[in-house]
Amino acid sequence: MLMNISVILRRAAAAAAVLTCALFSDLSACTGISFMAKDGSYVLARTAEWGGSDLQSRYVVVPRGFRHTALTSTGGTGLIFNGRYGYVGVAASQDQFVLEGLNEKGLSAGLFFFPGYGQYPQYDSTEVDRTVPDMQVVSWILANFSTVQEVIDHFDEIIVTKLFPEAQTSHWRVGEPSGRQIVIEIVDGKANFYENKIGVLTNAPDFPWHVKNLNNYVNLAFGEADGNAFSAWPEVRRFGAGTGMIGLPGDVTPPSRFIRAAYYQATAPQYPTGAETVMSCFLILNNFDIPIGVERQKGQDPTDIPGATQFTTAVDTKGLKMYWRTCWNSTIRCIDLTSIDFSKVKYTVSPLDKVRQQCVEMITVR
Repeated sequence: MLMNISVILRRAAAAAAVLTCALFSDLSACTGISFMAKDGSYVLARTAEWGGSDLQSRYVVVPRGFRHTALTSTGGTGLIFNGRYGYVGVAASQDQFVLEGLNEKGLSAGLFFFPGYGQYPQYDSTEVDRTVPDMQVVSWILANFSTVQEVIDHFDEIIVTKLFPEAQTSHWRVGEPSGRQIVIEIVDGKANFYENKIGVLTNAPDFPWHVKNLNNYVNLAFGEADGNAFSAWPEVRRFGAGTGMIGLPGDVTPPSRFIRAAYYQATAPQYPTGAETVMSCFLILNNFDIPIGVERQKGQDPTDIPGATQFTTAVDTKGLKMYWRTCWNSTIRCIDLTSIDFSKVKYTVSPLDKVRQQCVEMITVR
């Protein structure tokens, strides 16, 4: 279903007022991990945090051939294109603002906030036909490409800009069923593509900095730490399991979350199937849920939402399944893309939660 352009722009302006607050703020956080199962299923999972307000997140089902309209900072339209592939995604505040998704070819793409380090090209009215705002880059990728290499080869065909001059920048994670994953960061107006063999992504600083920072934590170990300078004294002994984790940062800053995610990913077992791997990802990402109130600024009242981690997703790029849960409902839900005929399905938008309530199973004892 196509929507009148003026309606799209009015809705985008209104909804983006909420999302723009997230883009201006340091209160945004995202943590991404990825695993290859023994059966060859490649799973990418992530959290999405914003403690400032309700993002009104929803899932979108986009048919093959759908006509996409990019927005611009001037209130006009940018690139207009018909997508080659259908996809399913999770959007925030506005249907067009897809933060995470999976297309029918198994290509996964996600936006992660990248405040203070990215610099997009300035908006150029003479290049409006190539202009795509950062909040619509995920949709552009999912609608047009089937592999990571295709994304790299064609990325210079668009000009990524901000919808709002004051907004912070983003970077992107793109993964495919083979296990190849890249991080895209635009700095000084130039797109940089990093092969992500670590498989982890958070926010600022830049991705190469995070990888180099892992060198500061080479002491971390599986299980118990090797060696003990105090072994000569029998009264000196560990209090319990996990001494190999001493020094693992526990705060919610992006560098600390990157180290923690890399450690949990490195120590996790490889599971037989994609389904088991997805469940493992949700369990690991429990460690990155941010309670409401933790991110607020001094003097700011806590937001009336259950948690700053508003949703967590996982995609099985081989099995073509997208999973999610939210801070309102921890039940894991799934869309199987193989059950969708993307040549016939209608453009669909639906809230991530039909009912915002935790599911509690009552046990009867007789």
